Amino acid sequence: MTERPADPASDLRAPADDDEARALLLAGEIDLEGRMLDASNVTLVGAVRTAELAAECVYKPVAGERPLWDFPDGTLAGREVAAALVSDATGWRVVPPTVLRDGPFGPGMVQLWVDGDPTVDLAAFVRLDHPGLRRMAVFDAVVNNADRKGGHIIPTPAGHVHGVDHGICFSAEPKLRTLLWRWAGQRLPADALAVLERLAEGLRDDLGEQLHEHLTRREVRRTQQRVAELLRTGRHPEPSGDWPALPWPPF
Repeated sequence: MTERPADPASDLRAPADDDEARALLLAGEIDLEGRMLDASNVTLVGAVRTAELAAECVYKPVAGERPLWDFPDGTLAGREVAAALVSDATGWRVVPPTVLRDGPFGPGMVQLWVDGDPTVDLAAFVRLDHPGLRRMAVFDAVVNNADRKGGHIIPTPAGHVHGVDHGICFSAEPKLRTLLWRWAGQRLPADALAVLERLAEGLRDDLGEQLHEHLTRREVRRTQQRVAELLRTGRHPEPSGDWPALPWPPF
C-alpha cells in the first residue's frame, strides 16, 4: 500500500488495506495532476479523495487506448481489472488495488499508485531468485502476460513486489513475454501449486464469472487451461520459440 496521502497537508488518511483502497478508488473524486509521457497508452496520474481517505492513483481511460493488431479495441482497461481479480484470488497481491469506473475522460482503469524503492537497481533485481518475483512469474503464466518488462515491476521499501501494466494479458493465443525466465522448466514450489489448485476451483465458480465481465468466454476458458497445464506439469513454463520470449524494450 502507498503510505503517503495525495495531499500531505490535509487531514485525510491513506487507506488501511486493499479493501479500503478499492472502496476509495471506486467512490473517490479524481483530481488529475499529470500524464506519464513514456506510456504507450494515455496514462494519467493524480489524487483520489473521499471525505476521509486520500491516495495517489493511476487512471487509464478507455478512450486513450492505442489500437493493437492482436487485442480487441477498448478492452485493455478491462484486462487490467481481470488481472487484478486473478491477483486477489491468489492472495499474492501482485497487482495493486484496481477498479473499472467512470473518470474525468470517461470509463477507465483506476489503480492505486504504489511507491517503488528508489534504492533498488531494477536491472539487477529482476535477475534475483526472489520469492516475490517467482510468484509473479507464476501469475504471469496464468494471465498470459505479453509484456512483463522491468519497468512493470515495483519492489517496495517494505519488501513486497508489485506488478503493473497488465493491459495485454489474457490473449487466447500463447503470448507469454517476460524478463522472468529464471525458473523456466523448474518444479513449481508447493505453495504455488496450492494456489493454482484454488485458482482452478475459483475459475470454475465465482472468479470465472467475474472474469467473464471483462474477457470473452474463450479467453476465460484458455485461462482455465493454462492453470490446468501448470498443475499437470508441476513446472514453470519455458519459452516456446513461437513467440518472442523477451519484451522490447526490456525496461
